[in-house]
Amino acid sequence: MNELVSIVVPVYHAERYIRDTLDSVRNQTYTMWELLLVADGEEDPTIPVIQQYVEEKKEERIRLLIQKENRGAALARNRGVSQAQGRYIAYLDADDLWKEDKLQKELDFLTNKAAAFVFTGYEFGDENAVGTGKVVRVPEVLKYKEALKNTTIFTSTVVFDTQEIGKELLEMPNIKSEDTALWWKVLRSGYDAYGLDENLVIYRRPANSLSSNKLEAIRRIWNLYRKAEKLSVPYSCYNFCFWAVKAVLRRV
Repeated sequence: MNELVSIVVPVYHAERYIRDTLDSVRNQTYTMWELLLVADGEEDPTIPVIQQYVEEKKEERIRLLIQKENRGAALARNRGVSQAQGRYIAYLDADDLWKEDKLQKELDFLTNKAAAFVFTGYEFGDENAVGTGKVVRVPEVLKYKEALKNTTIFTSTVVFDTQEIGKELLEMPNIKSEDTALWWKVLRSGYDAYGLDENLVIYRRPANSLSSNKLEAIRRIWNLYRKAEKLSVPYSCYNFCFWAVKAVLRRV
């Protein structure tokens, strides 16, 4: 395979972590990529860190896009996708790390499955992105109804083929848990998501991260069921019960 991969990273106050994330991209065994870093606000302190990194490494594959105002991760990702030049779109969060063969293995998997939407397993990491040993296994395939009960698709593991799924469908809704809302939108449109059950990503989880706030997570998933997907209360409750059990099992 010799196709360009566009890696989209929303950046907001990630100055402590961004160099490690950039290193994990530059260390990929698959080298046909461009990295679009979308700074969510022109005063963000991560910007000079990125600029210094690009200058040091003389890395022409990295492009920095700057939003004038802080508008949230969804709109930052959407801008990155709109500017992407590659056939494939890969998402990465600014504090996560990829294993060096992540892109190569995932693109091979996508090709072998003739898939348009793929994701991988991952490992929870601590503040320093040191793996905790808790690896999330992923199913071979997820369809829309199963995905409502199982939010195992993690943003930094996803790759889309834009020759199969047009960029217009990849526009993230500007709501909380915008990534999950996008996966559901794509799946609802008739696509399946194929899971490569291999740990290829470190999901850094600082103690104060949004995902560590369990009450907020409950509010977000319920809002997605009722407002984004417009599910009935009984069907929302049905899916929520499965979601809650699986969410706990991923973390114990």
